[in-house]
Amino acid sequence: MEEALAEARAAAERAEVPVGAVVVSPAGKVIARAGNRTRELCDPTAHAEILAIRAACARVGSDRLPGHDLYVTLEPCPMCASAIALARIARLYYGAADPKSGGVAHGPRIYTHPQLHHVPEVYDGIRADEAARLLRAFFAERRTGTDLPEG
Repeated sequence: MEEALAEARAAAERAEVPVGAVVVSPAGKVIARAGNRTRELCDPTAHAEILAIRAACARVGSDRLPGHDLYVTLEPCPMCASAIALARIARLYYGAADPKSGGVAHGPRIYTHPQLHHVPEVYDGIRADEAARLLRAFFAERRTGTDLPEG
């Protein structure tokens, strides 16, 4: 989770919502990492999880990642939760809960739908306080306008 938090901090430095994700192989090695890049890429699908899954799939040469783990700093949204299932990620570890936009424990609770072909093991609350602090600080800064250019 530390590496996912580092990706989240890097995303915040790019003025992106601070969410980071890391894919770990069955051998325990990090094979992909990403932070949000929706603004930078002008792409609403450029969430950390999607980017990390894309990179991991490219690295292993497959559209599926059985046996792999995904660590993400925030509860995945419905889009990302679905992508995690489609990629056949074995285990999802996430930090902060997202009551507003989450898709795992909140909102549509993607993994409870019987149509889903794969459901990862889910472990929540991993370093949740730290992940939540990053998000709160990021949005508090935007509310005060301190991120706006001068002039």
